[in-house]
Formats: sequence, structure tokens, C-alpha cells
Amino acid sequence: MAGKKDTPISKYCVTAGWDAAPHLDEKTKADLLAEIPPYQREARSKGIPTLGSGAIYPIGEDDFVTKAFELPEHWPRAYGLDIGWNRTACIWGARDRDTDTVYFYAEHYGSRMDAAENARYIRAKGDWIPGVVDPAARGRGQADGAQLLQNYLDQGLDIEPADNSVESGIDLVWMRLVSGRLKVFSHLHNWINEFRKYRRDDKGRIVKRDDHAQDAGRYLIVSGVERMKTNIRKQYQPTRGNRIFAG
Repeated sequence: MAGKKDTPISKYCVTAGWDAAPHLDEKTKADLLAEIPPYQREARSKGIPTLGSGAIYPIGEDDFVTKAFELPEHWPRAYGLDIGWNRTACIWGARDRDTDTVYFYAEHYGSRMDAAENARYIRAKGDWIPGVVDPAARGRGQADGAQLLQNYLDQGLDIEPADNSVESGIDLVWMRLVSGRLKVFSHLHNWINEFRKYRRDDKGRIVKRDDHAQDAGRYLIVSGVERMKTNIRKQYQPTRGNRIFAG
């Protein structure tokens, strides 16, 4: 209208899944899902956005995301650490030895924190838990990466350089996902959000953006599982009579 100032246009996004469509019965949804490529199923059936030419892990979240539960004390634990100034990510995992299943149960997603600040958050999850870290420290040279590793060692963390073979590491994560031997607690929102965007470009190259938690989880699977240990402070000591005393 002439003489009237333009008003700002608000933009928003609404997602909807098949469950919001009453005309689709369970058989129809199952038939439709069978015709859709795995990496598109979350987007098509649940309205979860996906990007790029293909997801790196073409598997539905329902196959590995699980509700959190109290972890048994005897399950060994470790963490994977990806260090960067704009974003530092840490993923903790515990392993059920009976089934060889790793559970990602906690995360740290820090922005513009130095080694002391990040280490404080990491120690709070258990200063006895060992970790593995990107040896190149997010694009730095190996010498700078070694110094950064030393900075974290000086903060009292028990960490070692991880194997950073990207494609073979992705393959190990994938094999655990499809075999049901990797589960992720549902409150790990940063890892899950990155998972939804973790993709390859039209030339098959990994899109290196918003993947800090993904890298941390990969380090954990590749190099951290063999470092996992239990909390010796919680291990039971020899019995005295009929009573068991915890250390």
C-alpha cells in the first residue's frame, strides 16, 4: 500500500513427519520407506533436514539412539577429544564387554575455551577416565599439535594421540552402527545434530564443517576403545567376613 512502510518478514521452518498424516496407515508407510534410499529416510518420513549428495552414515537414528540409563560401574570408559578454538568437542563412551557395544553417554561442546577451561569440564566427568585426541589438533601443524597436547597433559588429563585415518575410522564407526554395537544416548544433542549434517559433497569428499563431535566420536572408536578402563577407586576390595567393602 502506497505510503505505508514495509514491515519485516519473519521466516520460520515447520517440519512434519508421516505420523502427522492420518491418511497413511502403517503398511503404506512401510511400503514407502522400503522404496526410499537409507540416507533420505529420516528426511522423508520425519521431516529431519539432510544436506549434500549423501549422508556419510546412511542409517536411521532409531537404530542407534537410545534413552539414557545408569551405566554399570564395571563397564570401562574413555573419551575422544577434538580440539579447536572456535569449537572443542569431547565424547565419552562406555563399553559393554559382553556384547562389545559402545555407548556414547556424555559430551562437552565448548566454544572459545582454553586448555584449562576445557580440561575442567573433562575432569568433572571423572578424572580417572583416559582419552584420545586428534594429533594434528584441528588443522595445526604436527609441532603445534604436540604442544597443544602437552598443554592438556599439563592440566592433568590422561590423553594420547589418536589414529586420525579418516576413511578407515569412518568405516569402523559405520560397522558398529549397522551391527548395533554403537549406541548414542538421546541427550547428546550436539553429536546427533552433527550426525544429521555429516555428509559428502557431489565429488564424494567429506564436508569439513560442523563435524567436531563426529571427529571426537571417531577418535574414541578407533583409538579410545582399547584405552578404556574402569574406575579402580570403585572396585571392590577383598571381603571381610560376609561384608564387601568398597575402596
